[in-house]
Amino acid sequence: MGEILFLCHRVPFPPDRGDKIRSHHLLKGLAKLAPVHVGTFAETAQDREQDVALGEVSASHLLVDRDMSLPRAGLRALASGRPVSLPAFADKRLSRWVAQTLVSYDIDTVVIFSGQMGQYIPDSFAGRVVVDLCDVDSAKFETYASEASFPRSWLLAREARLLAREEARIAARADCTLLITDHERALFRSRLPAGSDGDVRALGNGIDAAFFDPAATAPHPELAATPGPHFVFTGQMDYPPNIAAVERFASAILPRLRETAKAQFHIVGRAPTAEVTRLGALPGVRVWGEVPDVRPFLAGASAVVAPLTLARGVQNKVLEAMAMARPVLLSPEAATGIEAREGEHFAICRDDADFVAAAGEIAADQTRAGAMGRAARGFVMAEMSWEAIEAQLAGIVGRGQGGARHAA
Repeated sequence: MGEILFLCHRVPFPPDRGDKIRSHHLLKGLAKLAPVHVGTFAETAQDREQDVALGEVSASHLLVDRDMSLPRAGLRALASGRPVSLPAFADKRLSRWVAQTLVSYDIDTVVIFSGQMGQYIPDSFAGRVVVDLCDVDSAKFETYASEASFPRSWLLAREARLLAREEARIAARADCTLLITDHERALFRSRLPAGSDGDVRALGNGIDAAFFDPAATAPHPELAATPGPHFVFTGQMDYPPNIAAVERFASAILPRLRETAKAQFHIVGRAPTAEVTRLGALPGVRVWGEVPDVRPFLAGASAVVAPLTLARGVQNKVLEAMAMARPVLLSPEAATGIEAREGEHFAICRDDADFVAAAGEIAADQTRAGAMGRAARGFVMAEMSWEAIEAQLAGIVGRGQGGARHAA
């Protein structure tokens, strides 16, 4: 067996956000199977410090500082008829490194993480190609377009249309295309051109239950010392679905909870936008921004909330909270891909009134809250470990049973 080339749009260290968590564990799993050569991008000062971490897991690597601004990428996309995400991640240095790596090493498999990186697969490469799209981004942009006003709606609709074309091209090029959930897999297949006969599989997300261990983490002192109940949301806070979720909870749900209790809402996550920051002026709302460790906030939560109306794939924020043995109140969208039992492992809330009722019940009944939290941790430890996810990689990359191309 030969070696593996792994290309991802963000450096998979540290694993502190959804896409990095997934790419991090995929890379670790691949490195157990064969020498892996990694090409990836850095966007922040912290990203640029990951050379040592990359060197410890890879046979060789290139960490490129991504310097293409969104406006420049947009202009290039308009001029070339491509989706913005392609020129946003196009880089000649990485293209040259890919070409040289394929010449210098016995690469028989290329694994692409995220659709932006499909542009780096040479037409001449004759080995196995695996593409992890995670979610159907084109469908996501269609939703954004339907909710925006002109001219932004036109730009988003254009991105959706061209991304769908690129996703279909990548799937035709790949020996195996991965999505996070069966729902996303079915959605993706339904959007492919008639007659497409590719291998499209669901490969779920996992959780590091040893890291997210409630026995090893004390509640954040400010949450522990302040009257509650305390409701916590974690996530990247410049991501539109997360912004909409915290606005919903802070504006429509929390005020009703505060009619009968001193409920507090904690928004925890990097890069809060101006609209998120403004929520901190509302009674009972605190915007923490980026924190060194989310676990104390999870440990101090009366419940973790995920009132997402747009959610693709398995939500890491939900798995992390469940692993920390916290009761989770979530929308049906946020529960996608997590085959847990409603009412036992988490509480699914279908509208704002459901959130208010479930939050009130959890705050009032600590026995039920504790039981739900313990059941949640038991579920993710048994069913959603990263070790179980990594075990499927051998077949996917052609190094075990299930590697052959087949129609899904």
